[in-house]
Amino acid sequence: MKRQLIFIATAIAVFLLYLFIAPHKASLFEPAAVAPVQTDLREAGIGREPLLPIVSVPALPPAKVALGDKLFHDPRLSHDNSLACAGCHDLAKGGTDQSRFSVGINGALGDINAPTVFNSSLSIAQFWDGRAKTLEEQAAGPVHNPIEMGSNWKEVIAKLGADSDYPALFEHSYPDGITSANITDAIATFERTLLTPNSRFDRFLRGEKKVLSNEELDGYRRFVNLGCASCHQGVGIGGNMFQRFGVMGDYFAKRQPNKADLGRFNFTGLEEDMHVFKVPSLRNIALTAPYFHDGSAKTLGESVRVMGKYQLGKELSKKEETSIVAFLHTLTGEWRGKGLNER
Repeated sequence: MKRQLIFIATAIAVFLLYLFIAPHKASLFEPAAVAPVQTDLREAGIGREPLLPIVSVPALPPAKVALGDKLFHDPRLSHDNSLACAGCHDLAKGGTDQSRFSVGINGALGDINAPTVFNSSLSIAQFWDGRAKTLEEQAAGPVHNPIEMGSNWKEVIAKLGADSDYPALFEHSYPDGITSANITDAIATFERTLLTPNSRFDRFLRGEKKVLSNEELDGYRRFVNLGCASCHQGVGIGGNMFQRFGVMGDYFAKRQPNKADLGRFNFTGLEEDMHVFKVPSLRNIALTAPYFHDGSAKTLGESVRVMGKYQLGKELSKKEETSIVAFLHTLTGEWRGKGLNER
């Protein structure tokens, strides 16, 4: 009797597992060669999506947001009053400077590509190596970096305190006035509003199944089935994990790696963190060339080919590359009600 009950229970479990898997087995078990998108796929969607839409921009204290916006665009945070946060993170250029490496004070050239500030609040940590746990920590970094802003809090606070507006603006939001903690808090508060919802792909995820073309849908299916979504997933479409650059091949084999190439190793000192970086968000990716921490990929097509080779171990066909690039173009969102590609 006991064996019969075990058999019946096992049979029921297997049946329930089949019911769960069957509707999704195409996306779970399909090989990398992806069939063309069919009309019924457009109508029904693709099933359980590894990517999620941005729901809304958080409602934060308007006065703090406005103060943070002002500080973000104020070059007096730099030693020679020449460079603001917005200098490397231009909101009219997808939150980047669209340069391989940014130029700091006195013409100093950086050694790592400036990531976008848009949607940075969705990330697990800040900077390519994840050394800053919060936006507040990140905001302090460039101020003190000698090849970026090259300043210090004593100098910055003295400048802001001598301004005709800042003392009152700080006192309105912070009882203790102008302090380093309040400066970084205000900037981080502003940065938390830099979410870019309502991309065409977000609209697709919310049910507008006809907002994407067949090629774009095909690109998304390839993106998922090839394995891109194993790292680029969630609301940020990346940004929520760390990964080695060169999982399936040695990306650095043909050159002598510099310090920036060492990734999280520079922060943790752990051998297993050599060449490990924060997986970047792909939101608004069409606006933020060049790509990778070293800015070596000038186009989306090139970046897709490199990812295929070194992260997936695949030489992608031209059709795979083209359709994935078409999909990536659907990830451009809106800020303050206007498309980023319209600014």
